[in-house]
Amino acid sequence: MSLPEAPAPDRVLDTVGLFCPVPIIKTAQAMKAMKPGEILLLIADDRGVLVDLPAWCRMAKEELVQMTEEAAIVRALVRKTDPARRATSSGPSSPPGMSS
Repeated sequence: MSLPEAPAPDRVLDTVGLFCPVPIIKTAQAMKAMKPGEILLLIADDRGVLVDLPAWCRMAKEELVQMTEEAAIVRALVRKTDPARRATSSGPSSPPGMSS
């Protein structure tokens, strides 16, 4: 089964070589600087991101669009949500588009 085509990211954050909690801290910092609707591509080799990023997205009420792992590299797309929407939305369920 193939994944749907991923949207183009507005910003890329390469955290290869960095380990917990740095990829999530840097993701949070990057998302603060982004506008609603923009998409961040996070690239990481810390497998902890597979658990930590979905949890952070639920907590921060940001949208985890897609997450893939290939050749020990995790790629995740996170969409910045509208602050007004965050106040009323319930957290997302399991990560969409997860494959290994």
